[in-house]
Amino acid sequence: VHQSKLDFFCKLGYGKQDICKVLENLGQEALEDDVLKELIRMGSKPQALEQQAQPSPLRLVARGSCSTMLGLKWPGEDESDASDSLRPVVIDGSNVAMSHGNKEVFSCWGIQLAVDWFRERGHTYIKVFVPLWRKEPPRPDSPIADQHILEELEKQSILVYTPSRKVKGKRVVCYDDRYIVKVAYEKDGVIVSNDHYRDLQNENPEWKWFIEQRLLMYSFVSNRFMPPDDPLGRHGPSLSNFLSKKPVLPEKKWQPCPYGKKCTYGNKCKFYHPEKLHQAQLSVADELRAKTKVPLAPGKEERRCQCSP
Repeated sequence: VHQSKLDFFCKLGYGKQDICKVLENLGQEALEDDVLKELIRMGSKPQALEQQAQPSPLRLVARGSCSTMLGLKWPGEDESDASDSLRPVVIDGSNVAMSHGNKEVFSCWGIQLAVDWFRERGHTYIKVFVPLWRKEPPRPDSPIADQHILEELEKQSILVYTPSRKVKGKRVVCYDDRYIVKVAYEKDGVIVSNDHYRDLQNENPEWKWFIEQRLLMYSFVSNRFMPPDDPLGRHGPSLSNFLSKKPVLPEKKWQPCPYGKKCTYGNKCKFYHPEKLHQAQLSVADELRAKTKVPLAPGKEERRCQCSP
């Protein structure tokens, strides 16, 4: 009796130790319903339910093999946290400020407009690179507007000054473009600038590909920061896909056939036919046979009957 009950509850998925404890407490002659109630009261669960409750381990995927994981999500990933799916942004501060100042004034407000635009989209990693000598008081040959914005962005850990120093009265400035490209390349992010960095493209072939594929150009329209909707051209990705780590493939839209019901391509037509939605898919030859319905000669019908098994 003990062995039969043990086998019965083991098939249900309960552990042997829990079953033996219950049988010792209730006795060997206890009913199966009582044993089951006691197992449930003890909090014992079948092994199948316990495996479902345990979180599945994370899958390790080789770097660059994103095609298999394109539509999947990691366990515990929150759909509302969109900041993890957005690329880091590295802004060429000098290029943006001079562009907003119409190439005459270093306008710090233009940098603020660009930073606010990416903040509103949900980007959390935003870095702006500006030469250190822009902290100095403005001179007539290099005017600066709204210089206090640089201090505020520096306090927010968004703005980074590239180093510079004076040697015998001459200013030695480090190349800020190299900082911009290097940080964006290491972070696998996006460069915001209207500069093409041709000297750096010739210097490093990996940087050349990265600059060609990850350079986001922009325009200022009435104090409004406006990047293009197609950063890589008319046939390239959209702006949202360009700024996302996991691009979303667009849905295929069927174009209606220009010939309509007069189309003669039949099943091979690449366009959409609403009238053929619920019809059987026939080949062109079968459609022609069905339309003509040419009867066979009597002699041929007799031969076909004799040859058929």
